[in-house]
Amino acid sequence: MAVENFGKDIGADGLLAAASVLERPAEEFVNDTMIEELWAIKAFEHAEIYFNLLSSVDPKLLRLTKHDDQLYKHFRETFPDLNVATVTEDQLKSTEAKDVWRSFCEVYKESVEDYNYATLIRLNAAQEYSEANSMIVPRVQFLAIELARSREGHNDMIRSNFKPKKLQTRS
Repeated sequence: MAVENFGKDIGADGLLAAASVLERPAEEFVNDTMIEELWAIKAFEHAEIYFNLLSSVDPKLLRLTKHDDQLYKHFRETFPDLNVATVTEDQLKSTEAKDVWRSFCEVYKESVEDYNYATLIRLNAAQEYSEANSMIVPRVQFLAIELARSREGHNDMIRSNFKPKKLQTRS
């Protein structure tokens, strides 16, 4: 199903109802394909908006949360050698990595809104979002890596290499 055609058969009331369903805890859902599609669409919309921000503003000036400084410091204390310019699925989702990341993420359960929300991250900071360059991670993992990318200069080339794109709408 193409993103731009999503919701035409459901209508505005259906989309609002679906959006309210996405606010419920993930544990309540089994592998429902409609729910998975809704999560994917929300993650894609977030990625589009975030990449447009990177394409428009000096990344060092972006504030992603009110906890950016603490989150970045904790990230670099926990992952001092992680090269954020390019990350791999293994670095983020291997059994060993999941254990460390889970502990890291849980610290922000109460302080970072939607800390565990499915969010797309670019594997290579120099490239835009694409199927080959994206992976879904918890929101706080995305925030930690993107804060490091911005503060360490890995997102600097985005503004000169890409221009903001018109956002696709679901209507």
